[in-house]
Amino acid sequence: MTAIGIIGSAGRMGQALAAIVPDLGATLAGGIDAGGDPAGIAHDSDVLVDFSSPSALERTLAAARQAGTPILIGTTGLTTTHHAMIDAAAAEIAVLQTGNVSLGVTLLAKLVREAAARLGPEWDIEIAEFHHRHKVDAPSGTALLLGEAAAAGRGIPLAEARVADRAGLTGARSEGTIGFASLRGGSVAGDHQIVFAGEGERIELGHRAENRAIFARGAITAALWLVGKPAGRYAMDEVLGV
Repeated sequence: MTAIGIIGSAGRMGQALAAIVPDLGATLAGGIDAGGDPAGIAHDSDVLVDFSSPSALERTLAAARQAGTPILIGTTGLTTTHHAMIDAAAAEIAVLQTGNVSLGVTLLAKLVREAAARLGPEWDIEIAEFHHRHKVDAPSGTALLLGEAAAAGRGIPLAEARVADRAGLTGARSEGTIGFASLRGGSVAGDHQIVFAGEGERIELGHRAENRAIFARGAITAALWLVGKPAGRYAMDEVLGV
């Protein structure tokens, strides 16, 4: 059976991953958390799953490259520097990086991209997300993933259209922008809604995560898919074939 190593094993997501591994026909090679050395677990695993922190990514990627072990990265809050590290690692090993490992969100992103491609810039796009009080980054990685899908549908970089800091007298909404709103509170696992607002009508697409197990199942499913793949950078839509 495929041996899966978990980076960030003591966190909420790490514990959910460990609990679901046997259900999907894999074995747990072990895990490490903050301050641990990823070299050993990288050598002992057929694939790594990383839900730790951006600050740990450089060491984790170095260990994965040295061991030749594929890795799924679900850590959010990554910068352009982190993505450059991932690109470099993908030249040597298989890497799947995503802002959300839910299979439902993966399909939702596809729908968002298709809707954005078919609706003109006169349709305003707004993305709202709601997460538990402990989440440290905003907008969420999933919201940004959905924003990237909408921007791709319109053939523009998200950076050109993103608006995430409305406060005070902001003036009228600029045509073609993609707005973000972040809510935090309680124990919400993750709610996302994408609104396409036109003149006199609107389309709403959304996803509600009822528990963290859906993310764990999606992550392990994707990690198992990644085993045996040639070096390169992969995405969740390839796992589903959409």
